[in-house]
Amino acid sequence: MRARDLHPLCCLPVDCPGGWCADRSPSSPSPPPAPAPAAVAGLLHKWTNIGKGWRPRWFAILRGGLLAYSKIRPRAAGSPTPPPAPEDGAAPRLIGPAGYAAAAPEDRPIGLVHLKISSFRESKSDDKRFYIITPTKTLQLRTNSVKDRVAWIEALVSARSESSPNGVLLYDQNDASFSTDRLRNRMHAEGLGEEVIKDCEQIVHSEFSQYYTQMKQRCEEYLSFLGSLPQQLEVLNEQDTTHSIRPECSCSGHGKCCESSNTESSDDAGIQELDESSDEDDYNFCDTRQSFSDSAASPDLRMKHSNSSNDVQQYDHNFVESRSGKGENECLLLPPKRRTKLPEPVEKEKGVSLWSMIKDNVGKDLTRVCLPVYFNEPISSLQKCFEDLEYSHLLDRAYDYGLKGNSVMRTLCVAAFAVSGYASSDGRPCKPFNPLLGETYEADFPENGIRFFSEKVSHHPMVMACHCEGRGWKFWGESNVKSKFWGQTIQLDPVGVLTLEFDDGEIFKWSKVTTTINNLIIGRLYCHHHGTMKISGNRQHSCKLTFKQQSFLERNPRQVQGVVEDIGGTKVATLRGKWDESLYCNVTNDGVNSSAESTLLWEKHEPPTNPTRYNLSSFAITLNELTPNLKEKLPPTDSRLRPDQRHLENGEYDKANSEKLRLETRQRMARKMQDNGWKPRWFDRDTEDGAFHYTGGYWEAREQRKWDGCRDIFGELPDKKTSPVPASLGI
Repeated sequence: MRARDLHPLCCLPVDCPGGWCADRSPSSPSPPPAPAPAAVAGLLHKWTNIGKGWRPRWFAILRGGLLAYSKIRPRAAGSPTPPPAPEDGAAPRLIGPAGYAAAAPEDRPIGLVHLKISSFRESKSDDKRFYIITPTKTLQLRTNSVKDRVAWIEALVSARSESSPNGVLLYDQNDASFSTDRLRNRMHAEGLGEEVIKDCEQIVHSEFSQYYTQMKQRCEEYLSFLGSLPQQLEVLNEQDTTHSIRPECSCSGHGKCCESSNTESSDDAGIQELDESSDEDDYNFCDTRQSFSDSAASPDLRMKHSNSSNDVQQYDHNFVESRSGKGENECLLLPPKRRTKLPEPVEKEKGVSLWSMIKDNVGKDLTRVCLPVYFNEPISSLQKCFEDLEYSHLLDRAYDYGLKGNSVMRTLCVAAFAVSGYASSDGRPCKPFNPLLGETYEADFPENGIRFFSEKVSHHPMVMACHCEGRGWKFWGESNVKSKFWGQTIQLDPVGVLTLEFDDGEIFKWSKVTTTINNLIIGRLYCHHHGTMKISGNRQHSCKLTFKQQSFLERNPRQVQGVVEDIGGTKVATLRGKWDESLYCNVTNDGVNSSAESTLLWEKHEPPTNPTRYNLSSFAITLNELTPNLKEKLPPTDSRLRPDQRHLENGEYDKANSEKLRLETRQRMARKMQDNGWKPRWFDRDTEDGAFHYTGGYWEAREQRKWDGCRDIFGELPDKKTSPVPASLGI
């Protein structure tokens, strides 16, 4: 049987319509078969990718349970009217508008779906959208009306049931005999007797009968497997939707951005991530058994990237043994299991009034007043810098868009990343610990593909420098703020530039906006961000974001609006959203929106299931975790080793207060040491721009566990009379 006569996934005879899967071997003398008539046809909008969005396609349900779709061309104004439908009923039933003409029969369809092994699902948030789910891809389709969606799903279900084999095998079961005349004539020519010939014929018939029975059983088993395939697809899709893993990032090849509307449900968003394939790709036939065996072999290793994951990725084991390849077993290193909640407090915390603190210290030098740890959260400012990298998958996605030549989407993703850094500041009533001079913090998150390092490089003014490496990009900058106290509020104006550089040479730079903290003495403490953020690029596009000033009469606070412009100042995209919720974009063509719907760029993660009074995010809860294995690798300057911060996390408030007082007393020496020529260990100030840049060598020293020049900055002070403090102490 020729290739065109076989279903690609099972042994079912299928007459391929249109000749696109016909036998193309040079020795084939027969011409391609005539196109199979379509039973149902019509116009549907298919989601292609983030760049092209929804595109109209002509879909047709063909004989044999096949669904083909092609690009369409609008009928020209002067073109002849299509001929009337024939009276014999051979014309397809049209669903939806008839203002488009289908591709010519000789044109090659750009997609083919076998309905026998497909399942269908309606969207829960859009009454015009539905999905066709196959083992290899998921089609996202949209009709023009609710009535059309019902008609299409009914037609698809009907075509799938009609294509069900129900025991029809490759051949006629009543015609299982064959002729032995040639064998009989050959044996007569050899002079064999009639009894020998009959015995040979009986042996051949017996062997054929056994072979026929075995083939029939195998075909029935395979048909039963195909019959249960749609249910298996539904189960697997439910598991993917419920348990899909979204680390951020993402590998550079996985950073796809899925289309979603403002009201898209989480169930639909999960389906959208199952597959996004371009219409220009050739249709490939895949083996179904192999696809299911691959996906079932290691379900815990499948990681998908998105914006709506609310928990840090968990693994039951650090190592997992994969299937053997080329005779050798490969061992894959999985990311460590990270905690999802803080330790239970040892003591009961006592509340402290800031107003009473101010009254008790009237006339005193406030720089020498030690505030209790009640006003702190159990992370340092160095660790809080790393919170800006929680949504680093946006930079992975931006890197991928740049490789594809889509500079607009790259700029939009960078803008979304710049806004996402403010999401964790919502509802955080406590301040982080002020790091000591020379204090450091490292974060190695292989599940996100990033390595982060920061160090306090100056005490007066307080400056913290950071450096992060990701998949195809590097991010660095310094954090320094100028504060203004207005009685009931305090205003923080950031000083410093954040820089993002991709491996292809494109660079973006921006500075943070102003933050105002309200109700310091009376009322509920809250903050808001306002001002203009300019993201400057060194190539085609730049972005300008406006954080709207909050007022008492504002009904829709925390808004962010922005535009992306090219070198000539032409607006090519717009952004809108909230810095504590989500951000959407619209790409424009000649100043006009190319699509009516906005595309979701970023969405804030859900809060943790174990909240505390600090209101830390799931990501922030993991930052101060200290395991025995990690403790052996850290330098003595790491923030995780700071005793007052560790006691606060454990709920040992009296110990935390005493340690905080001791360390702040020690910190008062930092100004004098800095004036005496103290220099940071891992960063150096650039003579041109005056910024601090990472000098390298930290991760290499960590690998060898050689921390030369890194002293214990959290220990007791040396005796000044017997042991003067060296200039290289690093506090």
